[in-house]
Amino acid sequence: MLLTVRIQPVFRSGRRVIPVGSPGATGFLIGFAMLAAGGALYAQSQAADAPTVIILEEAIRRAELNEPAFAAARAESGAAGQERWIARAGILPNAVYHNQALYTQANGAQNQAGQGVGAQQSPKFIANNAVHEYASQGVINETAGLGQMASIRRADAEAARAKAELEIARRGLVATVTSLYYGVAATENKLAIAERARAEASEFTSLTGKRENAREAAHADVVKAQLLQQQRERELSDAKVAAEKARLELGVLMFVDPRTPYAVVAETAATLPARAEVETSAAKNNPELKSALATVSVGNADVLAARAAYLPDLGLNVTYGIDAPQFAVNGPDNVRNLGYSASVTVDLPVWDWLSTQHKIKQSEIRRDAAKVALTATQRRLIARLNEAWSEAQAAREQLASLDSSVETAAESLRLTKLRYSEGEATVLEVVDAQGAFVSAENAREDGRTRFQAARADLQTLTGTM
Repeated sequence: MLLTVRIQPVFRSGRRVIPVGSPGATGFLIGFAMLAAGGALYAQSQAADAPTVIILEEAIRRAELNEPAFAAARAESGAAGQERWIARAGILPNAVYHNQALYTQANGAQNQAGQGVGAQQSPKFIANNAVHEYASQGVINETAGLGQMASIRRADAEAARAKAELEIARRGLVATVTSLYYGVAATENKLAIAERARAEASEFTSLTGKRENAREAAHADVVKAQLLQQQRERELSDAKVAAEKARLELGVLMFVDPRTPYAVVAETAATLPARAEVETSAAKNNPELKSALATVSVGNADVLAARAAYLPDLGLNVTYGIDAPQFAVNGPDNVRNLGYSASVTVDLPVWDWLSTQHKIKQSEIRRDAAKVALTATQRRLIARLNEAWSEAQAAREQLASLDSSVETAAESLRLTKLRYSEGEATVLEVVDAQGAFVSAENAREDGRTRFQAARADLQTLTGTM
């Protein structure tokens, strides 16, 4: 006797059991697969539509790639760096390979070329050496003088100034991006405040309507609540426009399409570096001061270049090759055409109608003006540092007071609404409490933005951002 046991897996759908292999089970599997695929596509679409989260450092990096003024400053700094190499190359010998073929009409006469060459036709132009003349020479020239050294010093100073100006442009861009970044966060928070205020005004309008129907409030309360709701709706519309404008302003610096959706992450920590640390960093890393120092160095180099006109320049020339009637190393009768020549030139300045003296005076006047600008930059740095520190410290101290004001205004609104529900407060008191709460929240956002801007100004001065 043979006993056969058949085991068949089943799916349980609710209270219904569906055997595997049956038409119902096949449909169930197909439907489950389609549901899973649809869920995956929905998740992918949600991920694609999600805005890009941009932190402040990423916003600054993107702005540095897209802002034209910063790009121009960076290009100027790079060009000034190349100018340094050009100035240094000016004091080194330069070499050229000179080739020339010259034909001059003959005058019909014969001249004795000498050196065993024999008689040759004479050219009509006395300045030319022969009817056919070929030159193939390597020429090395070198000019040495104080002017070349002054050019190198000036190029170095210009490169340092361009580098400092690039840092000034970068810090200015950082300050702009930081202000726009925290401005976007503030406008989004104010938009949320406006939405909550509109919803609260709508609830208050409903409450006054219910109290009117219950003969507990006059129709004037309903009218006042409706006016408040309409005002909140207008404020919400303005908040949406302000948030959109702030996002577009920052988007212009970050994206090819400024309408690209993104989200910002605003820092809420209210911390400041130590005063001594700020002063030390500002003294070492201030680009305005470095630019002023480089400008003075440029003035000194100009003075040196002007004084160099009193001294002679030494010129050296070495030529090696051929300059002969034949384009060949050896001429007729084995006369060797290949050879060299060298010359040394020294021109002594004697009289130039005092133009050199006036050029020196001119460069000294400009250098003295640069020194005045340097001292002014130092004074301005001290004043700006103290102003930025006082602003940041005052903004930080006010944050706690602003938070307390928001909590107090929220509690006042809650108590006033309870008193109004009990008939102990007027509609004007509720409206005033709602307005005070909204004003306190907006003031807190403005205070946060003020502190972030002040701290960013300090970080810009010290070069830590």
